Parts: sequence; C-alpha cells; structure tokens
Amino acid sequence: MPDKRKITVISLIVSALLLWVTLVFAGQAATVTHLSGPLAVSSSDGTIIAVLIGSKINEGDTVITEKRTYARLKFDDGSEVILKPGSQFKVEKFSFDQEKPSNDATALRLIKGGLRTVTGQIGKRGNQESYRMNTPTATIGIRGTIYDVQYCQDDSCGSVRTGLYLTVTDGNVIVTNIAGVPTSLQVKAGQYVYVQSPLTPPMVLPTRPNIPFNPPPSMSGSASENNNSAGKSAGATDCQVR
Repeated sequence: MPDKRKITVISLIVSALLLWVTLVFAGQAATVTHLSGPLAVSSSDGTIIAVLIGSKINEGDTVITEKRTYARLKFDDGSEVILKPGSQFKVEKFSFDQEKPSNDATALRLIKGGLRTVTGQIGKRGNQESYRMNTPTATIGIRGTIYDVQYCQDDSCGSVRTGLYLTVTDGNVIVTNIAGVPTSLQVKAGQYVYVQSPLTPPMVLPTRPNIPFNPPPSMSGSASENNNSAGKSAGATDCQVR
C-alpha cells in the first residue's frame, strides 16, 4: 500500500510546479524575432533592460527602439508588429487562450514613433471588440487587417505636420477619437487617414502621406518565412544585434 505521506509530498511538489509554470507564462505576450539594432524594454516596475532576439515581451512592458533600430515582435495569437526607429510601444493587456476565444483581449499603445502590424487571431474570432490600439490622438479597432500607424511630433517626420497618420493595406479598421466628441471612422484598404489631435475628427487624406517606412529586408516576407528566420541563431547575419 502506497505511503500516504509520500503521495502528499509528491502532490504538493506537482502543485507548486504547476503554480510556478502558471506564474511564469501568465502575461507573456510576444517574442522578439528580428532586430537591426539595440532594443530596450521597460517593465511595469520601471526596470529597463536590453533585450535580444528570442527575448519575451510581457504584459505591461514598454518596448523602446533606438534611432536606427527596427524590431519585429511575434505575438502568441499570431499577430506581428514591426516597430520603427525612435518608437515606444506598450503592451497594456494581452490575454490569449487557443481554447477560450471569449477571453481574448489585446490593448496596445503606441506612445511615440510608428509601426506596421499584421493582426492575429484576437479580434478575428469571438468578440471583434477584443482588440484595440491606443495612440496619443485616437483609438484603433480592427476587423482583420494590415495597417501602418505613425504619430508625428516636433520634427520626427520631417515637414509632415504633427498628428497621427494611418495607412490600411488590407482589411479595415475603425478609428475613434479618445477625447472630445466621440467620432468614429471606418477606414478601408487603400485609404489614408489623419487625426490631428484627440479633439479633432479623423479625416481621409487624398494621397499617401510622405512618411518613409523602410525596414531591413529581413523584416519583410510571409509569416512562414519569418518563422524560419526566427529559428536561426541570434548570431545570424539578418538577425544580428549591432
């Protein structure tokens, strides 16, 4: 007959391990898959560390790119974000369980700079309102899409005037003011939108704004190509931190 005390001890050990695993992976949101320069992450407790390819980005982290750094993040729901140089991007909330679509939730914040994103499963299954991208002037919701967003301030975009610029490549998004009189605008693929401030309504531009977005070739390609690139060693030429 098994020793009950041994069984109890084993059960406690297993429970402790399961709790540890849960704590470790709770809040994990994304992985850094590509880099063209130095990248830093500020955690929710204010700690700032340098990160490399393969590093994990957690809920509450703010990702900071340097002047010449492009960084690509792969989220656990399959979405991807390419950050432009001089950007600050925060993962305010991320909840994804393949078996529980009703619990999906993503809240991202572009604090500074710009990015390109290919959205994943969150927002495409279950509740379409489970995804939002917050910016200094507006909030972006999705209906399954690829889009670029750039917040220009001071001289960060050259002669382009201050404000938020949005370009939709595929699908469509909903742009909503975050202050003042609530105003929403549906933006379709091929359209360009400008939001000057939280108090001004989004407006469709007649032409694409002159805001360059030129990531290294290693940042481009299909999701399968990116997965292959991510599987290379951190010292691979197209993924080297320098």
